[in-house]
Amino acid sequence: MRAVVQRVREASCEVNGKLVGSIGKGMVVFLGVGRKDQLVDVQYLAEKIANLRVFADEKDKMNLSLAQVKGEVLVIPQFTLYGDCRKGLRPDFMEAAPPDLARRFYLKFLALMGEKVTVVKEGKFGAKMRIKVDNDGPVTLILNSGSTFVN
Repeated sequence: MRAVVQRVREASCEVNGKLVGSIGKGMVVFLGVGRKDQLVDVQYLAEKIANLRVFADEKDKMNLSLAQVKGEVLVIPQFTLYGDCRKGLRPDFMEAAPPDLARRFYLKFLALMGEKVTVVKEGKFGAKMRIKVDNDGPVTLILNSGSTFVN
């Protein structure tokens, strides 16, 4: 699995002009599921993201986790994180998981995050979404599970 994580002041997701999810202080997680991913990858990323120390402590050091600051999470499914642009000008999405597997792992990720964080909002799987992000810092990180290696 692959995730792009952004620390935010606030964020929202709209589908067809309707708000489907919004958060205050916390993280936006753009989540991609790969063809070779397994349940262990979902568990790894949920644990990693929930405990990632990217929020400032009293000394303004990135030392606190999402749970410690009672932050919120907006999870956006994004198969394009598996776009391979090394050849030609059109991305190749062959390494992205098929929709049924991707949906199953996306929902599992949401459930696991819900066990660790109080507020978990989501985008809409398979929909064209408009995402608004007020990135704080900015802090943007790219995370890969054990099954996903970047060349």
